[in-house]
Amino acid sequence: MKISGRAAAALSIVPSSALGVGPTAPLERITVGMIGVGNQGRHHTRHLLGMPDVQVAAVCDPVRANRLAAKQLVEKSYGASDARGKFKGCEAYNDFRELLARDDIDAVVIASPEHWHALHTIHAAQAGKDVYCEKAMSRTIAEGQAMVRTVRRYRRVFQTGTQQRSSGKFRKACQLVRNGYIGKLHTIKVGDPRGYKGPKITSATVPEGIDYDMWLGPACWGPYFPQRLINLKGWMLCYDYTVGFQSGWGQHDIDIAQWGNGTDHTGPIEVEGHATFPKEGLNDTAMTWHTEYLYANGVRLIFTSDNENPHGIRFEGTDGWIFVNRRVLQAKPISLLKSSLKPSDTELYNSNNHHGNFFDCVRSRRDPICPVEVGHRTNVICNLSDIATRLGRKLRWNPQHERFADDVEANRMLSCAMRQPWRL
Repeated sequence: MKISGRAAAALSIVPSSALGVGPTAPLERITVGMIGVGNQGRHHTRHLLGMPDVQVAAVCDPVRANRLAAKQLVEKSYGASDARGKFKGCEAYNDFRELLARDDIDAVVIASPEHWHALHTIHAAQAGKDVYCEKAMSRTIAEGQAMVRTVRRYRRVFQTGTQQRSSGKFRKACQLVRNGYIGKLHTIKVGDPRGYKGPKITSATVPEGIDYDMWLGPACWGPYFPQRLINLKGWMLCYDYTVGFQSGWGQHDIDIAQWGNGTDHTGPIEVEGHATFPKEGLNDTAMTWHTEYLYANGVRLIFTSDNENPHGIRFEGTDGWIFVNRRVLQAKPISLLKSSLKPSDTELYNSNNHHGNFFDCVRSRRDPICPVEVGHRTNVICNLSDIATRLGRKLRWNPQHERFADDVEANRMLSCAMRQPWRL
C-alpha cells in the first residue's frame, strides 16, 4: 500500500541527537507542565494522569482556584498510586514563565484562552519544551505564522488539539475521498455550531486569587466581571480573545476538510461571505455565517453555521458523497463504507490516540498527526471567514505568501496589537 510523501516522512524515526535536542535513548517518563487548567485544561490533566509514561509535575493558571484544583487532582491521583511514597507533589504557578524555567519539564499542554496560545507556545519553544496546544491554534493569522517559525527554529514537537484526526471514522472518510472513491471531489460543506448573545458588560472588583492583569495578558484592557473569565459564557465568543465558533469549532471540522482535500500545506485562493453579529453584550463574534472558498484545484468549500448545514463535514464528488461527524459516517452509495483500500491507494497518517501520538513523537522527534503547519493552515481558513464576513466582499488570497491581493484593509486584519509589555 502506497503511503503519501508527508506521511512517509512522519513515519520515519529520527534520533533526537540528530536534531540536537537530547540523547538518543528514549525517555523513561515524559514530564509535563499544564498551562491553563480551567475546564478544558483539567480535562487534559485527567487524561494524562492515566498515562503511565507521563508525569504531570506542574500546573499554571492566573486563577488561583483553577490551579489549586488541578494541583489537588494531580496529587490525589499520584498519591493514591504511589505505595512507596516517592511522589513529591505538583507545583502550582501563577506565571507560566516560572513553569517554563524548570529544567525538568519536557513538554507543556496549553489550554489557556486563545489570545494566549501564541505567546505560551513561543515562550515554551524557546525554553526547549515540546507543545500540545488546544485549538483555535491562534487568535490571528500573524500569530500563527510566528508560532510556525518559532516551533521550527527551535526544533520542537508540536501537536494541534484537533483530535478528530486521531479518530478512525474521520480517517476512513478522508482516505476514501483522497483515493477517488466518490469520483472527482468538487464541493465540501462544513457546518458548525452557531454563536449566541453574551452577557451585558458590567464592572466588578477583582476578587483575591485572580491575577486579572495576567489573565488579560496581550489582550486589550476591559473591566473585570466574572462572566468574562468563563469559556462558553464569556471569552470564547469575545473578539478580544478569539474569532468565536468560526475558529473554536471550525478548526476541528475545517481540519478534516483540509485533510480530505489534500490541502494541508496550502489554502483557498478566494473567499467571500456574510454573517450576523450580536448588537450588544460581551459576545461580538458571528452568531451565524455563510462563507464560500475556492481552491486552486477547483474545489469549493462552503462553511456555515449549523442553522444552514448540519454539524459535520460533507464531501461531494462526481460519483457520490460522504458525510462524517463525531457520531456518524454516512455515504451515498452506502456501499462506499464497505470499500477497502487497494494496494496502490494512498494511506493517510494513522493515529488512534491524539495525546498518545504526541508523546510518541516527543520520544521519536517525528511530526505528530497535526503538526504546527497543519494547525496553522486550518486556523487561517477560520480567520479568513471572520475577515471576509466582517468586510462583506470577495477577497483574493495568496496561500503561498499568506496575504490578500491588493486589499490594504483586509491585510490589516491579519494581526492585532498586543497590550504592553507583551509582543510576539
